Amino acid sequence: MIQPSLQPPSIKAACTPRRRWAFGLTGRAVGLLIVGFVLLVPGFWYGELSYAMLAWDALVLLAAFLDGRRLPRADQLTIGRSWTNAPSLDSETEVELTVENHGRTIIHCRLDDDLPPALAAEPDTQRVTAFPNAPAAIRYKIEPQERGDCDAQSVYVAYRSPLGLAERWAVAPLNLRVRVYPALRTGEEQKLFLARSRQIDLQLRQARQRGLGRDFESLREYREGDDLRDICWTATARRGNPITRQYQTERSQPVWIVLDCGRLMRSRVGAARSGPLDESVSVTVHSKLDFACTTAVSLAQLALYSGDRVGLLAYGQGTQQRLLPGRGASHLRQMIESLAQVKAEGSEADHLRATAVLNRLQPRRSLILWITDLAETAMRPEVIDGAVQLLRRHVLLFVAMAQPEVEKIAEARPKNVEQMFRAAAAQEMAGRREVLLARLHEQGALTLDLNPEALTSTVLNQYLTVKERAMV
Repeated sequence: MIQPSLQPPSIKAACTPRRRWAFGLTGRAVGLLIVGFVLLVPGFWYGELSYAMLAWDALVLLAAFLDGRRLPRADQLTIGRSWTNAPSLDSETEVELTVENHGRTIIHCRLDDDLPPALAAEPDTQRVTAFPNAPAAIRYKIEPQERGDCDAQSVYVAYRSPLGLAERWAVAPLNLRVRVYPALRTGEEQKLFLARSRQIDLQLRQARQRGLGRDFESLREYREGDDLRDICWTATARRGNPITRQYQTERSQPVWIVLDCGRLMRSRVGAARSGPLDESVSVTVHSKLDFACTTAVSLAQLALYSGDRVGLLAYGQGTQQRLLPGRGASHLRQMIESLAQVKAEGSEADHLRATAVLNRLQPRRSLILWITDLAETAMRPEVIDGAVQLLRRHVLLFVAMAQPEVEKIAEARPKNVEQMFRAAAAQEMAGRREVLLARLHEQGALTLDLNPEALTSTVLNQYLTVKERAMV
């Protein structure tokens, strides 16, 4: 789950008039004025009734004027906005709007929260009744559409009294930078992977090998042939006999998550998502990079729980985000913050430069998850050359994100010549990808070609398999 501290801060502001003459008649007052025109019909025969119409309309306007005078001024209203949780993709976020009425009249408010399309696909109007000196609150739900930073703007208020003849318009400047985080798996979805990770950890502890690693395991008496550098001089001084340290293979391994942020990761794909109790199915459309960030967060959670240290490298033409391996809740927060700021670029990513940066940051053997896509060119993609360089030192889990639409075209039976050529082109693309990944697998990489909706579960299972086999 996202930490509560990641949610945007609450903000309050006093209202100001929306413009110089920020008031007007309501629909009810206009309707009453139109009723007065009905007296014009008999006025053709009885002229006195025309004066009755004028008197009626004057009375309505006077009542509307007095009703508007009773309304509190704009600066007597305070509007607040707060968030019940941190906004993230594929999850609903509740926004709470509060109205504090420092006037003397009950008011009925219509609130229009100016949120960007990244937070709310469609604007929504909220209504609330505010009593004098008693805060009133209304909550509504939004579902963020885009990951990253966006600006929540002002809240526009239109308010009237219970009589409802006049209305005032005000605005509360609640400008705030809001960060939308990658989608996270729910606790129920994560329990299965955590349970399996715990089981693997117990098995590795039972089958640990002494003397091969550099993790301290225990102390024992010195034996002939032991390395003098392993002698524990403090224990030797206490016991009077030489005592040496005994080591075991490391259980904590560095795990690097490498994300390609080039143009290929900008393509948008849809994934089916079940509604409550599986009664409805909705299709969410996000970029490949959004799916990759979701997988990165889930893997980071699982790896940190398993005792590993997790690092991040997100790159395009240059390095966008870089986070050295670490552990703990604060490190996970930094990981989530970094992934929220990753953006897909319009140009091809520099894969060889990213490989050089990673080899410099991680000289020792580690597990590397590289999420990318393969360019459809006649030449060998540069990302394959970069992956081969990493294989000389690291265990590489290479994940290529497939395009579901291309697979459907390749599998469909053509009905005309145009569809036949489209199917042939799609099959050629699929065949080229399969050959490239097969050759990379022959050189020692773990390769996956996955649809975005199956990315997270498959990668987590593959990570647990690597842990179970102690491949790092």
